[in-house]
Amino acid sequence: MAEAGSLAEKVKQQADIVRVIGEYVQLKKAGQNFRGLCPFHSEKTPSFNVHPTRQIYHCFGCGQGGDVFKFVMEMEKCPFPEAMRIVAEKCGIALPRAREHSPEERRENQQRGVLLEIHREAQAYFVKQLEGTLEGKAARAYLEDRGLDRDTITRFAIGYAPSGGDLLLRHLKPKYQEKALVDSGLISRDQSGRLFDRFRRRVTFPISNESSKIVAFGARALGDDLPKYLNSPETPIYSKSNVLYHLDRAKDALRRQDFAVLVEGYMDAIAVARAGISNVVASCGTALAETQIKLLGRFTKRVIVNYDPDTAGQAATERSLTALLEQDFEVRVLNLPSVGSQKADPDLFIREKGADAYREQLKNSPPYVDYLITRARQMDLTTGEGKSRAVNFLLPYVQRIPNSILRSEWATRIAQQLRIDEPVLRAALSKAAKERRSEIKLQPELLSRPAKPAERRLIRMLAEAEGFRAELARHLETSRLYQGLETEKIFAALVSAALSGGPLQASEIGSRLEDRERRLFFEILFEDAQSPSWEEAQSCLDTLARKQLERELAEVQRSIEANPSGQALKDLLTRKQDLMRRLAASA
Repeated sequence: MAEAGSLAEKVKQQADIVRVIGEYVQLKKAGQNFRGLCPFHSEKTPSFNVHPTRQIYHCFGCGQGGDVFKFVMEMEKCPFPEAMRIVAEKCGIALPRAREHSPEERRENQQRGVLLEIHREAQAYFVKQLEGTLEGKAARAYLEDRGLDRDTITRFAIGYAPSGGDLLLRHLKPKYQEKALVDSGLISRDQSGRLFDRFRRRVTFPISNESSKIVAFGARALGDDLPKYLNSPETPIYSKSNVLYHLDRAKDALRRQDFAVLVEGYMDAIAVARAGISNVVASCGTALAETQIKLLGRFTKRVIVNYDPDTAGQAATERSLTALLEQDFEVRVLNLPSVGSQKADPDLFIREKGADAYREQLKNSPPYVDYLITRARQMDLTTGEGKSRAVNFLLPYVQRIPNSILRSEWATRIAQQLRIDEPVLRAALSKAAKERRSEIKLQPELLSRPAKPAERRLIRMLAEAEGFRAELARHLETSRLYQGLETEKIFAALVSAALSGGPLQASEIGSRLEDRERRLFFEILFEDAQSPSWEEAQSCLDTLARKQLERELAEVQRSIEANPSGQALKDLLTRKQDLMRRLAASA
């Protein structure tokens, strides 16, 4: 990779591999070498070694190894020339200026340099306006109302664009040509050719690229001006699909924590960062682009998506899931609970509930399929057609799960949560996969019986078994085995009637039920059935008890997969072992 006598070899000889790797991995002296936890695989005992004399690294756990350039290429997900530049910068090694190959390239480089200067100048101007003018005082009051103190305003370089139509223009015009000002996106031109400031009476948020250079601004209106949020347009130095807000500040935390919190806007990102969660980035309200995902993938392949809970935010979440899964990301979704009557975005939730409450929500955020199943359960599941629509909503996401074992696990969960017979669902999923279809057809007649045979028999016995109906009701009342079933309301009505001691009137029971439950109740009463016996009742109760254990085990497993820490994980593992023992005993 670095040939003898080449520039790369000279950089490598001058570079301190321990110093470079030490910025990514906590290293400790171990004899002549240095040792730490491997950044390329999960481990608790250090097996990652750096040899300062030979200038190499090697992990005895996963086998990764190489020189300082290879390490930086792996960590930064960048090509060799970029890795060499990064190593040189970290070690203070001067590189010869790259040769510009054409006059056009020289013009482009010069233009980019001027545009970066204009943005630095504009940033200083906006900050000065916020700090030293009457309009800026009003803007500071707005920011304080949003919970931002002076330290936060300074930390995130927040400024203010005044209401005058051309104040920034007048500030910049003596130093820069009109074309450069228009090219920067900070100055606009109307149809008559008049120049004016793009941002007026707005709080400004500088948007930096990965190298911490300001390339654009986002701005929030103070009054009722629309749009509420306004960004810089596309320019030679800014493409919104190539930038993630706060990434320049979050890089180290992303590597260290190995996951990103993805939010929509500046205020959300600032609120989360202030809560002590530095590994947060924002897509700035746009649909997450493939280039943004690849940029994020240089630092981590694990993401918690926490977009706004409104309809637009839900749609953006689902689009982002699709894009992230296509790039092999591990994804969880945080859907924050409401604060009072308000749907909560990260900024509102943290202001009202505090940083600790947000971190707890983050820790318990479910895998993306659980989030999608919850969304699917909000659909009409009372008919076979409705269940088919819910499954087809989930299918494209399930098909993107690369691991066959995980796909099988999610199929089980979908069947349980949507009340679909698992064999029916698996057969339909298998057929869709073979035929490469993105939707499936579930036979309505196979979905129209929401109650399992054991449930149907117990309902019939509660209605008709005069000899032991009260005893069966007492057992169900104590065990609550019907909780969580689709037939729960029917059971509750029958148990209550049986325990009252009076005669059971089917029409009266039906009148207490919703239309769907009433139809099912009457359907069961009209089925042909043998005479009931306590032995059969006990067998049906055992079946319900086993199903309840299976549901509890699935819930515990989901909680374990949410990756809790400390005592919470130990308690869940203990609970899982107990449930597995009880299931084995009931087999």
